[in-house]
Amino acid sequence: MRQFTAVVNPTAGGSTGAAALLAVARLLREAGAELDTEYSHSLPHAQDLARQAGKRGRVVLAVGGDGITGCVGGALSGTGALFGIVPAGRGNDFARALGLPAEPVELARILLHHEPRPVDTIEVSSAVHDRTVVLGSVYAGVDALANRHANRARLLRGTASYYAGALRAVATWRPVRYRVTVDGEDHPHTGYTVVVANSGYYGSGRLIAPGARLDDGLLDVVMIREAPRRLFFALMNELSSGAHVHRPEVRVLRGREVRVEADRPVPYGADGEVEADLPVTVRVLPGALQVLA
Repeated sequence: MRQFTAVVNPTAGGSTGAAALLAVARLLREAGAELDTEYSHSLPHAQDLARQAGKRGRVVLAVGGDGITGCVGGALSGTGALFGIVPAGRGNDFARALGLPAEPVELARILLHHEPRPVDTIEVSSAVHDRTVVLGSVYAGVDALANRHANRARLLRGTASYYAGALRAVATWRPVRYRVTVDGEDHPHTGYTVVVANSGYYGSGRLIAPGARLDDGLLDVVMIREAPRRLFFALMNELSSGAHVHRPEVRVLRGREVRVEADRPVPYGADGEVEADLPVTVRVLPGALQVLA
């Protein structure tokens, strides 16, 4: 029988994470599994807790949204430790890409009985972060700024907070001249954003990269070029289905290593956390994480 350690960030998601964990924890324990709960006081602390539990041979559960899921999964990348997710955040985009159910009975069954699935992770390198590993995507531009606004929102939650954040970011955005290098080949780009995606979803269920796969050893690079603001908002609406990729303003490339630079300070984010300004280098780590999904 598997032994679990749940890593919870009590400052993220309020009581939502605790409530989601309680429902699943009861089912795991009723089935005879052992479950410990560790409360972190920061994302780096959550990573430390995850590594320690993984070294003891325990299945490490990230309880919360994409921030803690990305940091805990990143900490376990390349270690061989088993990783599970109890989705309890605003976005839950990586859990969505894995097809994880929200219903506790189905989720507990997966955690107890499913064989691990190897998925790719992303190594992120910049002047600020020597080597950080995340799971879902790295995005540079108006969406990173929008995510910053969404994370600071007090009155709105979920998709509404991201949409309001995007409105605020787009209203003041000036197109950026990017230099995007994919596997050594340069692709000049002027526009709103560059998204380097392992998972198809970001921004609370928006299907930014519908062709992305978690286990193909490739990253999808989605670039939205300069266009009137009204057209950008139309593109935003199409993100719910992925139809935006058929527009001429959107270009999609694929590769294993991507470097993104810009002609002015531009924020980038990863897995829901805005981290620093460009430039940044992103590299896929094929099959580096063992996930129960």
